[in-house]
Amino acid sequence: MDPFISLLDLAGAIKSKQVSPLEVVDFYLERMDRLNPKINAVIWRRDDELRAEAVAAGEALMSGEELGPLHGVPIPIKDLTDVSGWPTTYGSRAAAGRVATVTAHVAQALRDAGALLMCRSNTPEFGTVCVTENDLFGATRNPWNLDHSPGGSSGGASACVAAGFAPAAHGNDGGGSIRIPASCAGLVGLKPSRGRVSMGPLVSDVMHGGAVEGVLTRTVADTAAVLDVISGRDPNAWYNAPAPERPFGEELSRAPGELRIAYTSVAPTGVPVDPECVKAVELTAELLAGLGHEVFEGAPAWPEASEILPAFMVVWNTGSAYWDVDEWDKIEPLNAELRSQAKQMDSLSYVRGVAQLQIHTRLITASWGRDFDLLLTPTLATEPPKVGWLWEGVEQDPADPLARAGMVAPFTPLFNVTGQPGISLPMHWSASGLPIGVQLVGSPWGEAELIRVAAQLEAAQPWADKHPSLD
Repeated sequence: MDPFISLLDLAGAIKSKQVSPLEVVDFYLERMDRLNPKINAVIWRRDDELRAEAVAAGEALMSGEELGPLHGVPIPIKDLTDVSGWPTTYGSRAAAGRVATVTAHVAQALRDAGALLMCRSNTPEFGTVCVTENDLFGATRNPWNLDHSPGGSSGGASACVAAGFAPAAHGNDGGGSIRIPASCAGLVGLKPSRGRVSMGPLVSDVMHGGAVEGVLTRTVADTAAVLDVISGRDPNAWYNAPAPERPFGEELSRAPGELRIAYTSVAPTGVPVDPECVKAVELTAELLAGLGHEVFEGAPAWPEASEILPAFMVVWNTGSAYWDVDEWDKIEPLNAELRSQAKQMDSLSYVRGVAQLQIHTRLITASWGRDFDLLLTPTLATEPPKVGWLWEGVEQDPADPLARAGMVAPFTPLFNVTGQPGISLPMHWSASGLPIGVQLVGSPWGEAELIRVAAQLEAAQPWADKHPSLD
């Protein structure tokens, strides 16, 4: 079996009985046995239960039962998202013994579609930073180059897919945590719109809808297929994204038409951008122009960093409020510092900060439809950082890793604030052989248009046959 088979191709092979779910599971587990010790993408396994579920999936297949679209396909679940009976540690020593008592909507939706929930993928503590390194499980390494990070916070997920442990992996994104690791690992990573995928059953949203659930895959078609599975109306949530006109999978074959696509390689915060990241955008802009789009340099009216960063941090600092933790004295220095800052914030200042983000959202999103249809940027401002780099100097300043993260990922967090969909595509590889992604950002609730253009780019410059050499 090809370890880099696409999710849809694997699902098709299972349904046509070319391979059984148990054979698939055993193949991936054997590969994980060999390669995970040097990558550290998977931090908890359930091999016996997984094999039993694979046997049951095979029996359902042979009996002619109606099957879900992901029947028998193994998918890792990130260690920030509950599955009842599984440990959910949030990558933190403070929750090392925690066992979930509920199953998150996104995990249940995957299970209901026939997927086999496979294992736990690693995450930085509470998903706070753009690399996947924590004191509880250690660092996850990039399959393309083990000295580098696969990104974060869904870095365990991206490493699983890039290493061929699974055809897709669950992730979530509160400041770039799907798009960043997709860029670092040469994958497709879509951040859905605010309200597109339920955050239930315990909450309606996280950080005012800035955090969303999603997936990392190898192809645009795989991403669209999973989005169709996990999205939909949540009648118990405070708000929902508008229903799509048609299934997202059907957008793949629809021509996007001639769009106005603005591009920029200037970071909203003014941090320097690596020439390889600039090159990725310029090459993609040329390709889009060749495909018939009107492509030009441009950007929204970015807010001044001095205006939006304090408001963003007002919300970001409260991230620990969402985690079920008792032993707060065991959390890492960065998150301890952010929690301390949040405790010093009064409620009036918090509400003013949220209001500022809402005002900036209106100013930013006004450009879509008026000035352009899509925005193209680098996903990151640097190549994938080296393992350990983010934490240099943390002893002197516990907040310094977050400042360093801002040097890596200045292009992604704003669109968690605005709630717009964004997708990272693997359009370039650096001279050093590391993947470099570009980000396309759509209008509010505009996943359909993003998927059409992403599929067009993939057809023009395929990337699915590119993968690291690990064996």
